[in-house]
Amino acid sequence: MDAMSTPDADGLLAEQLLRLTRRLHRIQRRQLEPIGITPAQSRLLRIVAHCDRPPRMADLAERLEVVPRAVTTLVDGLESSGRVRRVPDPTNRRVTRIELTDKGRTALRALRSARRAAVEDVLAPLTPEQREVLGGLLATLVDGPGPHC
Repeated sequence: MDAMSTPDADGLLAEQLLRLTRRLHRIQRRQLEPIGITPAQSRLLRIVAHCDRPPRMADLAERLEVVPRAVTTLVDGLESSGRVRRVPDPTNRRVTRIELTDKGRTALRALRSARRAAVEDVLAPLTPEQREVLGGLLATLVDGPGPHC
């Protein structure tokens, strides 16, 4: 075999990762549908839940890597469903922060369960040892956690 006929190993790996990501997204969408939440809203809820204090809209835009207007749309949807609320910052009344409601915390528990089911579906063929190796490899590839809220 010459160099032109050998498979591009890195290209193949990239394609496999892309296919896996798409599969995870399809499974996740199916799992989220009964909860009545989109994947983007799910990410926003998880970020709000992991912040030490209610984040500002700008913090959320930065963490989600989207423009602030996109965060406004996500927050509007989650607020209208009662899962988050806008609250004034106690030290600067011009700043609005986003906090989870009880309904948002309930949605997060349902989301965690849905994510576990989706991941289990994908990882079912792997042994516990293979899962551990995969976790370590993925941790090496993933960017750092970014700024905290």
